[in-house]
Amino acid sequence: MTTADGVDDAGADSWSRLRSHLDRVVAMTVAVRVIPCLDVHGGRVVKGINFVDLRDAGDPVELGHVYDAEGADELTFLDISASVEGRETTLEVVRRTAETVFIPLTVGGGISTVRDVNVLLRAGADKVAINTGAIHRPQVIAEITRQFGNQVLVLSVDARRALDQPSGYEVTTHGGRKSAGLDAVEWARRGADLGVGEILLNSMDADGTTAGFDLEMISAVRRVVDVPLIASGGAGAAEDFPPAIEAGADAVLAATVFHFGTLRVADVKAAIAAAGYPVRNAVEIVPAS
Repeated sequence: MTTADGVDDAGADSWSRLRSHLDRVVAMTVAVRVIPCLDVHGGRVVKGINFVDLRDAGDPVELGHVYDAEGADELTFLDISASVEGRETTLEVVRRTAETVFIPLTVGGGISTVRDVNVLLRAGADKVAINTGAIHRPQVIAEITRQFGNQVLVLSVDARRALDQPSGYEVTTHGGRKSAGLDAVEWARRGADLGVGEILLNSMDADGTTAGFDLEMISAVRRVVDVPLIASGGAGAAEDFPPAIEAGADAVLAATVFHFGTLRVADVKAAIAAAGYPVRNAVEIVPAS
């Protein structure tokens, strides 16, 4: 079929993808985002390996304030118990965190309806991450974006290696304990097609291991989506971050290295800048003598 401009469907699709790619290149010249992640269970920030053997990492409000002061570009707040225990995200903690930080706050955990998103946005979230709710009912993505715009919705994909899936990766739920029976790369592509504004790609194999990002998985998803891609899972040293960007990430997210003092936001931004990628200036926090 040919459009009124004389361009056939294949040509129009190619041009659309090229324009999206160019838009991403332009966006990358603005800044690569560094995002600390607050995994919250029972009102406390926790971290483990592959979402088990959780250790207490502190108060989410206090940590959010520290990362804001250090120059983080955004914060992600994930109530990791919400989907497992069927509870709503702890709104009190969300409100307190939102009142403390002055950078964009993404909140996820137990999101499944337009109402859930509305409640979180009113509590102070700037964006909302959806995971299990979208798997169970994919059309909710369009319902949310129609109501609030796609800029507020992040599709969180918890993926792990699986030989029985075409891409070699499968989607998991409930902290990686259950397979969703979906190919992770195809699910990311479908989420982008349905209208999500960003994709948070978390390697469940690498999560908390500090062994480095799953670069193959990042590249695989990057090839099929044009929306911003946030890489998560596995960061252990400052030099782990630039390869994730080279693989296709627009932003990098980490928890363990920040929560337990291995790295500061400034360390990560310095490594990214040294690799030739633009970052917003980090604030170097000098301990009191």
